[in-house]
Amino acid sequence: MSEAILRVEGLRKVFGQAVAVEEVSFSLPPAGALAVVGESGSGKTTVARMIVGLERPTAGRVTACGRDRSQPARSARERRRRGGEVQIVFQDPYASLDPRQSPAAALEEVLRLHTRLDRGRRRARVAELADLVGLDERQMAARPAGLSGGQRQRVAIARALAAQPRVLILDESVAALDVSIQAQVLNVLSQVRERTGVAYLFISHDLAVVRQVSDEVIVMRHGSIVERGPTGQVLDAPEHPYTRLLRASVPGPGWRPTRRITQQAQEAQEAKETR
Repeated sequence: MSEAILRVEGLRKVFGQAVAVEEVSFSLPPAGALAVVGESGSGKTTVARMIVGLERPTAGRVTACGRDRSQPARSARERRRRGGEVQIVFQDPYASLDPRQSPAAALEEVLRLHTRLDRGRRRARVAELADLVGLDERQMAARPAGLSGGQRQRVAIARALAAQPRVLILDESVAALDVSIQAQVLNVLSQVRERTGVAYLFISHDLAVVRQVSDEVIVMRHGSIVERGPTGQVLDAPEHPYTRLLRASVPGPGWRPTRRITQQAQEAQEAKETR
């Protein structure tokens, strides 16, 4: 077994009197793909924010690339090092892009910060990253407002990859895209993983996306993990009532929301009794 590239142990986060995350533990192997699924408020995004350092854990430990990152970075050098290990792509790429800066300039800025490449080699690397995510020269020279949602998300992915991270966290990164653009971005992610060996941690509520992109899945409810295992096994034969509820809530042939109301109440009660 390869040593985990990312390891989370006993992670806990409390906001005031509310427990957002409780005793969450998992590991991600090099070049692996793990999905964390659950409804809004399940704690999955809080876990991601603690991993990248946007939230400080109340308890527990986060280790990436063999180094403990549970405590805030103490220097700019340490922040750069951590950025070279783990990057995150958020749901809304427009909010994380400078509206005055072209994608090419954004990528070159990251390369200046995280590499020792000279100007010519930085330009060549920008071109490589653009090709990797399927953006042409015109799109790389445009401003974010002149790009589609899918193109902006590709820019966000390329910018994250510019730091050459070992782990890329994708927090609902395709949730706001329409189905056709979503498929394009997912194909890009699959190709990037194959070509670079980066490991993915997907934060999602979309079981169809999870099935397509992840090897393993953990299911969170009320801040805790209720089920985990290989993606196909968990989604095709879920053991926990809450996982069954998530799967049954996905629209399909013969699906009727009114019929699900009673079933949801019954299954929620079963889930409560198993805790």
